[in-house]
Amino acid sequence: MQFAPDTVDTLEFTVALANTAPGASRSGEDELTTVRELSALVKEHTYSGRHDRTAAEVTEVRETRDRLRRIWTLDDALAVDEINLMLADAAASPRLVRHDHLDWHFHATPDDAPLAERIRVDTSFALADVLRSGFTERLRVCEADDCVGLLFDLSRNGSRLYCSVRCSNRMSQLAFRERQS
Repeated sequence: MQFAPDTVDTLEFTVALANTAPGASRSGEDELTTVRELSALVKEHTYSGRHDRTAAEVTEVRETRDRLRRIWTLDDALAVDEINLMLADAAASPRLVRHDHLDWHFHATPDDAPLAERIRVDTSFALADVLRSGFTERLRVCEADDCVGLLFDLSRNGSRLYCSVRCSNRMSQLAFRERQS
């Protein structure tokens, strides 16, 4: 299983964004409540284009986060409907671009489109790539009992179960303690 680099980058960003939600984040709290938190996420994942750095933008991105979290768990047919709706709402018009340190990849919105819209469209294209490739089982929710984090499993055999090393270690410790008792 191999995806284009922009698909991987976008889905890794989507997971990072989704895992700022309450119950999915390291703290358990919502970790996307301020302009500073959003700016750090955008910078860490080198998201290009317009970034207003306003409270309204944070609200729009949080709404997008919640929408993408829901799409992540839908069956293929319902996910396709949502993806097509997001692309239609943005009047997406794909074009190949190359900028900064990135090789050829798709942009489907103007560079000055709102950040939340660009996230929805970019993620729609990445999810469409996964759907077309037949690997939607690689889009999962963490199997830790008390976590709702998302993961994009790029392991060779598709066996990744947890969203982070922290969840994996925690569940391994619990299993060890159960075996010992």
